[in-house]
Amino acid sequence: MTASRSDARAILHVDMDAFYASVEQHDDPSLAGRPIVVGGAGGRGVVAAASYEVRRYGVRSAMPMRQALALCPTLVCVPPRMARYKEVSGRIFALFEAVTPLVEGLSLDEAYLDVTASRAARGEPRDIAAQLKSRIRSELGLTASIGVAPNKLLAKIASDLEKPDGLVLVEAGRVAEFMAPLSVRRLPGLGRKAGERVEQAGLRTLGELAAAPEPLLRQLFGRHSAHLRDRARGIDERPVSADHSERSISAEDTFNGDVSDVSRLHAELTRLVDRLAYRLRSKGLVTGCVSVKIRRHDFTTFTRQRRVSPVTHDTRAIAAIARSLLANWLAGEPGARLRLLGVGVSELAPAMQLGLFDPQQRAEATRLDAALDEIRVKFGDRALTRASTLRDR
Repeated sequence: MTASRSDARAILHVDMDAFYASVEQHDDPSLAGRPIVVGGAGGRGVVAAASYEVRRYGVRSAMPMRQALALCPTLVCVPPRMARYKEVSGRIFALFEAVTPLVEGLSLDEAYLDVTASRAARGEPRDIAAQLKSRIRSELGLTASIGVAPNKLLAKIASDLEKPDGLVLVEAGRVAEFMAPLSVRRLPGLGRKAGERVEQAGLRTLGELAAAPEPLLRQLFGRHSAHLRDRARGIDERPVSADHSERSISAEDTFNGDVSDVSRLHAELTRLVDRLAYRLRSKGLVTGCVSVKIRRHDFTTFTRQRRVSPVTHDTRAIAAIARSLLANWLAGEPGARLRLLGVGVSELAPAMQLGLFDPQQRAEATRLDAALDEIRVKFGDRALTRASTLRDR
């Protein structure tokens, strides 16, 4: 494709390829080319990241380790090194910021860059992306996939089309041509169940979704139907925001004495989630990633995280993921005594994205959260708590 129109915005979506696994393969050359996963090796461990070599067997992130081993008995399991991944991420973001000050980080390995004003000094957007990929490879020994487009939505879709090590350009004048043949599953945020429902309605491509009759879209998406039609047409006016103040939200507590009782730990975690989810909703945000922070009695600290799809701010949904992460860690550390427990959410987005693709989703939980939030607004955020958190308090 030729360069995009000079009067259009120029947005890059950069997504590092199998980031955790790629860092491990880079740091240990004996792992290069081998099927590796990063995650807990215990019987209830979960895959945090999978190399492209092991993905060929059907192994993917968030899969139970036992299932991954059944699919690929020769896989190599490497324990996660979050401090190392954060260090490498810092170097990657330094390369981003050398290109433009308008960098919006989504996670350790993913970001939007607005390079509209960088063209005069650095050339066409595709050339900027190619130079950035080259620097990432030469200076860090890693590969990245980049989408180049007039807006964030298109750039994100494009970055995923030719992974790994891809570079896809969407020209401003050819957006409809680019979007129309793509599967509806390519639309960011469209969960599996919602995707199935849309396909069952006979809409399998984004072109079909964009041209669908309004009554059908209303049936599928309710009051968000117009917004969904715009997205299917590639319309997205969101700016790239370099404000990092809302990159994540967290809550944590240090216990007065070490705690090893599993039921109490889960109760404490639920209490933290309740507090965090209220803050999330009060800021009008939803999350795409939930993490837990675990500190043992000897001050050794662990973090575990999992992506969320579709995005949410429901207390029950966040709590279920957090409890699962904690349970998986505890299964590999029986009898562990903890001095601190925390929960965090990242990959934050405006709450308007919640329910776009499944308006009936968790209606009961949403009503409960809304009622609790209203009481907290009137009487303070510690005015009430859930019964499940009362044990031993």
